[in-house]
Amino acid sequence: MQKFRGQPVGSTTKQKGDAAEDRALHHMQAQGMRLVQRNYRTPGRGGGEIDLIMHDTDGTLVFVEVRQRGRQDHGGALASITPMKQRRIVFAARYFLLKLRQEPPSRFDVIAIEGDELHWYKAAFDAQ
Repeated sequence: MQKFRGQPVGSTTKQKGDAAEDRALHHMQAQGMRLVQRNYRTPGRGGGEIDLIMHDTDGTLVFVEVRQRGRQDHGGALASITPMKQRRIVFAARYFLLKLRQEPPSRFDVIAIEGDELHWYKAAFDAQ
């Protein structure tokens, strides 16, 4: 594989993020969860994005943030979800829920991928 400044050509940040989301999605589906939507974005500038929206087996709607880090410097993948990032995710989730006839139980999960390890944090933060 050809390299450019130490990075394999074609391994952009977006491609790495997409691969991490694919891995998280497959892991959650293996646990019986069903994909509702991927890369949900609110319209307009300054909105939020949700990597994965999943239905859990108990009917809970799960808003999932996927984070990948090669190393655990500065707290690793989980620590990279700042309070501002959480607010944007909550904003997007509320926007998504407004379009539903009835609001199901919901939670915010985080899939943190560090190196080869995948960690699933259920109910990682609240919608406060």
